[in-house]
Amino acid sequence: MICRCPTVADAVGFTDAELSTDGFLGGKITLLQPRSGYRAGVDPVFLAAAVNARAGQRVLELGCGAGQALLCLGARVPDLALCGVELQAPYADLARRNAAANAASARIWTADLTALPAELRQQSFDHVIANPPYYRAGAHSPAQDAGRRTALGEGTPLDLWFETAARRLAPRGYLHMIQRADRLPDMIAAAHGRLGSLEVLPLAPRVGRAAELVILRARKGGRGDFCLHPPLILHEGAAHERDGEDYSAPVRAILRSAAELPWPGS
Repeated sequence: MICRCPTVADAVGFTDAELSTDGFLGGKITLLQPRSGYRAGVDPVFLAAAVNARAGQRVLELGCGAGQALLCLGARVPDLALCGVELQAPYADLARRNAAANAASARIWTADLTALPAELRQQSFDHVIANPPYYRAGAHSPAQDAGRRTALGEGTPLDLWFETAARRLAPRGYLHMIQRADRLPDMIAAAHGRLGSLEVLPLAPRVGRAAELVILRARKGGRGDFCLHPPLILHEGAAHERDGEDYSAPVRAILRSAAELPWPGS
């Protein structure tokens, strides 16, 4: 059942003319996205693929946007209890519409993650996932579109994303977060005292190139040593030399066949 948050009024949403329908996971799911505004790329797909969820578990996404990561995870792992929180009402409404269109059971709240509804604050989750804004406040040129501006520019400090995640996680539950590689020190600092057993998987565009993104896995109550894994290489070859995509085989499996992301050593 797709439920609306009963305490927050819906803002005016997108019209059909303002939306496109886009396929993900080789067409396994289709999502409505604004033609102009924040549009998901491969990052939320990688985030969803990284989560070691199992059927019957509960998942919460902080800042779920139009539901890309949440629904990609649900397409790979059956029988998950999916929940999302999204600040921007038009995008939260899209997440509800997308869940319904893909026959996914999900509950989406329209709320600020620093002021979650009382009902949500009483719940705990096996997994929390997040794709927070990549840029510190004032660190990038602001987008003209309000949706993109909110999605890309940090309004809530990263530390508060970790605080909220830790509060909502059940004991031994996992946080997975994708972020820019240069924000890794901030992520490690924010996890300190809240989450343990940190693992970091860099995502490098090509062999010999520095990672631009990282996925962090952390566990509530975890006591394992910090682990920096070898990077997942996204593209074949040293440069893009031909028309068409040149994703590496593991990445193609993630993007086209809803494969699980292969964490090293797992």
